[in-house]
Amino acid sequence: MKKIFLIACLALSLTGYSQKIKLIDGDLSPLKGVKGVSTEFEYDKMSVGKFDTEPEYVAQKIKDYNAKEPGQGDKWAVKWKEDRKDRFEPQFRELFSETSGISTVDEKSPYTLIFKTTKTEPGYNIGISRANAYIDAEAWIVDAKDHSKVIARISITKSPGRTAMGYDFETGTRIQEAYAKAGKELGAFIKKALK
Repeated sequence: MKKIFLIACLALSLTGYSQKIKLIDGDLSPLKGVKGVSTEFEYDKMSVGKFDTEPEYVAQKIKDYNAKEPGQGDKWAVKWKEDRKDRFEPQFRELFSETSGISTVDEKSPYTLIFKTTKTEPGYNIGISRANAYIDAEAWIVDAKDHSKVIARISITKSPGRTAMGYDFETGTRIQEAYAKAGKELGAFIKKALK
């Protein structure tokens, strides 16, 4: 019985490290020597949890929260959107820049990094039970003046979101960590590819 428990614990601990990053097409060599890029984020084709579209997910959460306390769902919906600019995007930019050595706020760069989130799994943490958050995305490196000129496309699969101590009871905290991990690992991937 102890062996089964240990194997289960090991399997659960390894699931946090299942993020995969892969060059889908294109070539990263044009970034060699580039000190910075501008960055944009897209969420318009994103599924959330078991919902095929974000609007379906948001509508259900608003309904559920408002049923518990009038107005709570509407406040939640505002926070859901604000977290992108306030938490997710800054964390991604900071850790991408730290690991890649490429600034993410260079508006004069010939290149733009477009980070397109395709799936968000919010996860949950109720103390006695939890499921980690994660995001799937594509990072497009494009010509800054003509976004139809794609230099490279990189897929990011299952970027995990959880805090080290497990005190991530709030959804935004878990998702913020998923963006931080994605930024860090994408930066490392690009830095390695340019060596």
